[in-house]
Amino acid sequence: MGELDNLLKNNRDWAERVIRDDPDFFHRLENQQTPKYLWIGCSDSRVPANQILGLDPGEVFVHRNVANVLSHGDLNALSVIQFAVDVLKVEHILLVGHYGCGGVHAAMTGARVGLVDNWLRHVADVNHKHADLLASVDDVKLRHARLCELNAIEQALNICQTTVVRDAWARGQPLAVHGWVYALGDGRVRELGMDVASHADIGPSYQAAVADIARVAAQGRRDD
Repeated sequence: MGELDNLLKNNRDWAERVIRDDPDFFHRLENQQTPKYLWIGCSDSRVPANQILGLDPGEVFVHRNVANVLSHGDLNALSVIQFAVDVLKVEHILLVGHYGCGGVHAAMTGARVGLVDNWLRHVADVNHKHADLLASVDDVKLRHARLCELNAIEQALNICQTTVVRDAWARGQPLAVHGWVYALGDGRVRELGMDVASHADIGPSYQAAVADIARVAAQGRRDD
């Protein structure tokens, strides 16, 4: 129980610091949740949404899973999106991958991890879809970085195709979907050009984003 006791002490110390700096903080948090952003990211412990965005609790709604996948059969993720869009009225959905993602690497190399291999099949499908582009990248680390980017773009595309998002656009609700990737090495987020604010934007934004990844791959650039 020693480690858990340390966690509880950390929690008490944190709460005391917050109250000391802002006595009304928890009262405001208890009575209001009005985030403008839904973050869908990886479960990786090194990728905390609030800290990366510089936002306080209550300012970003968060869903995380292994390799930041949006599967149309995942009722958990779809329910999060529905609640965020229809109830909380978020204005931006951020699909955020990260360089060095172990799940993406396993899907790229075919490494067996366990039960999660079935989940990572979604990322393996992205790898197969863009096989020609990725095959042009000789360096394994660079290829991994490119697949992390492509996976973020493809999962953002999947978000755009959900009924929840399409219905929101149909009724004129302000809502944009963005595909990003986070770099562990410098703490910075890279935009991938996958920014969609209407059904008409989906095709052009997707094509431009993938074309940019192909350009980066040809240059041999590494951003992770």
